[in-house]
Parts: sequence; C-alpha cells; structure tokens
Amino acid sequence: MVLRKAGTAAVAAGVVAFGFIGLVTMGTYAASGTPQQSANRSSLSPGTVPAAYQEAVQKWGTLCPEISPPMLAAQLYQESGFDPKARSGVGAQGMAQFMPGTWATYGTDANGDGRKDVWDPYDAIASAAVYDCALAKDVSKVPGDPQANMLAAYNAGPYAVTSNRGIPPYKETQGYVRSIQAMARSFTAPTAPLEVSAQSAAAIYFAQTKLGTPYLWGGEGLPSQNGRFDCSGLTQAAYASVGITLPRVANDQWYAGPHPSRDQLRPGDLVFWATDLSDPRSIHHVGIYVGGGYMINAPHTGAVIRYDKIDTKEYIGATRVTSDGAQALPSRNNDGAVNAPSRPGSTTPTTPPAAAPAVAAPPAPAGPTPATAAR
Repeated sequence: MVLRKAGTAAVAAGVVAFGFIGLVTMGTYAASGTPQQSANRSSLSPGTVPAAYQEAVQKWGTLCPEISPPMLAAQLYQESGFDPKARSGVGAQGMAQFMPGTWATYGTDANGDGRKDVWDPYDAIASAAVYDCALAKDVSKVPGDPQANMLAAYNAGPYAVTSNRGIPPYKETQGYVRSIQAMARSFTAPTAPLEVSAQSAAAIYFAQTKLGTPYLWGGEGLPSQNGRFDCSGLTQAAYASVGITLPRVANDQWYAGPHPSRDQLRPGDLVFWATDLSDPRSIHHVGIYVGGGYMINAPHTGAVIRYDKIDTKEYIGATRVTSDGAQALPSRNNDGAVNAPSRPGSTTPTTPPAAAPAVAAPPAPAGPTPATAAR
C-alpha cells in the first residue's frame, strides 16, 4: 500500500518515538424456522462481516438460543472466508460448505425466490443456522455448555456427543469447538474496554529493531531474503517473537482478536487498511500501532520499514491480538482458499467410532501470491 502524506513521518519519528515507551508500558428454535428476536442479541463488530451479508448473519444468528450472530459469522469464516463460490476437494459447496446430501435436508430458501440454492449466500447463511439449531435440538439433553455441545455435534455428529455425554474426546472436535468460540469473540462488538495485550511492548520492540529495513513483497525476514519484510510479514514476525503465531496475510490477521475503536487504540494493536471499508475481504495493508496516531509498518516496494500516520481514508480498523484468537484462525491452501476443518454432513457418524479419528495436522499456510494475498 502506498501511504499518502507520509512525508512528515520521518521528521516526526524522533518526536513520536520519545513517547512510545511510556505509552507501551502504561429465544427458542421455532418450528417455522423463523429467527427469534428474543434469542442471543450479540452484535457483530463493525467491519468483520462483508456489508452485503451483515443483515442476514445478524438475523439468522438469532434462530435459536445456542447460536449467535458472531458465532455464525465465525463458522462461515472458518468454512469459506465468506466466499459464496467456495468448493472443496471433497465436494462441499458454497459459503457454508454443505455436502450435497446434507443440503438436501437442511437447505433453506432464505431470499424467497423459490429455490434452495447452495451457491446463493443468503440461502447458505440461513441454512447454516438451520443446521446448527437442528443439531442443538438433537443434543439438547446433554449436560454442559449447549453451544459447545452443538458445535461438537457439527464436527463429530450428534451421536458422538450424546454417547459421550458432552464433547467427545477427539482432538479435531475439541479444537473445532475452541476455535469457533474463540473466533466468535473477534466478530463480537465490544461492550466494555478491552484488556491490553501483555505482549504488545515486546512486539513493538521487535518492529522497532527493523526500522530502516527495505521492503520486500512476500518478505518474512528470512536470511535468504536479507531479513526483509512486507507488511504482514513484519507483523507476523513481531508477534512470533512473543510466542503468538499469526496467519501470513493481512486480511486473516484482521480476525486474530477483538476490534477496538479508534479512541480505544493501544500500542501493539494491529491497524488495517482496505480498498472497500464495507468489506474486510479487501484489506490490503497492516501495521503495528505505537501511539500518538502512528504505526510501524512496511509500506510498499521502494520504501523501508518506518513510522507512518494511521489516519488515512482507507483505514478500516484495528485488532487487539490474542493468543486464542490467533490460534483459532484457519489456514489457507495454495490457491488462497480457506482449509475448513469440518464440512456439514461430511463428519456425522451414526455409529460410535472404534477409536478417536486420526486427524492430520492442518497444512501450514502456503506462501501467498499476489493474486490471493493482501500485503
């Protein structure tokens, strides 16, 4: 990203840097399938769901008490990254990644056009909620957290949950429940001041040691790259230095924690820019906030890592990175598509498995390409 009006940054850097250290250290599921307005009313955090889908997610996220709009958004992001054209190698389809057999049962005509279309995002959003709530009903008599049990049923099937009297002892299923509930916090509008990250000072310190380093597209600071970075490579490395593993690209890092408002920014928050402020999929740049309206960032080819002002017209918001939020994020394949850990209908056993299913470790995020990655 070319940051406009950055010419004053070098002059201001000395003044701004003086203050950085001080800043751093200081309802019921109705038979009609109609969303119940008395259900969970948690609001979506601004900028986390593409504007075209916000109303549908907010509406259908109240279908039953076991789900919420942020939780539904987290599932959709985990499944497809909000891509209505997503298609998996095992045959899962659409934004909610339904298998055809499951869609035949739970597909919903949400937009009233007379068709239940797995490729229509509004039908897919509604159907994901309908499926969740059907699972919640199936495991409603199981003790424990109703939402966690529902999510476990989504991943492992309701029989696995009822027979185990709760979340089954499967590594994949337990991880799925943790991930969705952690990611839901990134989609939830904060209702109270956010806790400041304990790792923020060290992450900023790492970034400060890289000031003056030339930018490199795809740079991760490797010796083979002469220690150079691009924007998301720098933020990834800064948080890796404090033990937090962020995804490789900026528009995934956006979901690594809750989103403070502009007046709630604290040093160490990640700050983001997008070409379309109504669509987080258009995020293309990230930096580390250091206080006083400035950040450290790797701006663009031909520039060096430096301080820049954050208040430009493409500023979309910020993320306060958390360990749980970062761990919950999905990986991506070589084409930039989300690697979803589960598919509705593809992991629903009807008989008890002989043993916990063997689950391969998810593939590491592939090196992004200009066609698929935000920098």
